[in-house]
Amino acid sequence: MAFFPNRRPAEPAAASAMPDVADTRVHVDLTHLRGLEGHAKALSLLPRQPASSVLSGRHGSRLRGRGLDFLELRGYLPSDDVRNIDWRVTARTGEPHVRVFTEERDRPALIVVDQRMSMFFGSQHAMKSVTAAEAAALLAFAVLAQQDRVGGVVMTDSQVEEFRPARSRAGVMHFLQALAAANQALHADAAAPAPTSLDRVLESVARLARRDHLIIVLSDFDVIGPHSESLLSALCQHNDVVLAPVTDPLAEKLPHDLRQVVSDGRQQALLSTANEQVRGELNGVSQARREQLLDWQRRFGLSIAPLSASEDAVLQLHRLLGVTRGRR
Repeated sequence: MAFFPNRRPAEPAAASAMPDVADTRVHVDLTHLRGLEGHAKALSLLPRQPASSVLSGRHGSRLRGRGLDFLELRGYLPSDDVRNIDWRVTARTGEPHVRVFTEERDRPALIVVDQRMSMFFGSQHAMKSVTAAEAAALLAFAVLAQQDRVGGVVMTDSQVEEFRPARSRAGVMHFLQALAAANQALHADAAAPAPTSLDRVLESVARLARRDHLIIVLSDFDVIGPHSESLLSALCQHNDVVLAPVTDPLAEKLPHDLRQVVSDGRQQALLSTANEQVRGELNGVSQARREQLLDWQRRFGLSIAPLSASEDAVLQLHRLLGVTRGRR
């Protein structure tokens, strides 16, 4: 179900012969997602974040620094940190030796994008599915620009498609192509299969990101499974996890006077929010979902970066990651 009260007026009849141009508020293609690359240049997902970033530590967990790789064992120098002395080798040789480490070259990122039918909803600026797709493209380009590996998971109602992290532009393009195809497959008259549970998605993530990954999940978290909490807890122990709930203002707070025919593709029903009980139950679903995510944030130390389908994705990510006007 979608509402676009602010559509432009129809074009004159003389323009009707022109080919239709896809409305990128409803569906996106690879060309549109590629066009966002320039907007990603100001974004950073490195551990050192601006003070106003949701990842700075004031609003959630800080991004951990990169790990260390062992480089060499050598004789001690006066400038060396005594904490790096290898006492076994020192005792065996009679001369002080230190272990030298170097920072890991990169920190892989995994971007999980929800493109289920529950995301095909929008009341103002765009569909939630479009907001999630655009944010995923921006984040993928930002990670690639900082020379880190990036991969992804595209979640639909019928499958979970995996893309292993790689430091490759071609890899990003494959991920975005699959994302665009999943987005374009969403239609109001499409069949409504049983939605994919978050359990299945997190199991996929666990296979791809065992440790020291940055994991970003863009979803409305519509179907939380019985094992979602334990799977998420395990991921947070060895990775940085960012949950980006994608919402729409209409679903977050229903008006008192909404009358709309809704359908699951097989049956139709009249939804009226004039009924206080109906309105309260529907608002309760959204409230319970918000409270669940906040509880996970408190318990697992993950970060939350909320996105809304009512605003441009570029502007939102710039604000969430503390990008100032001078850095754009």
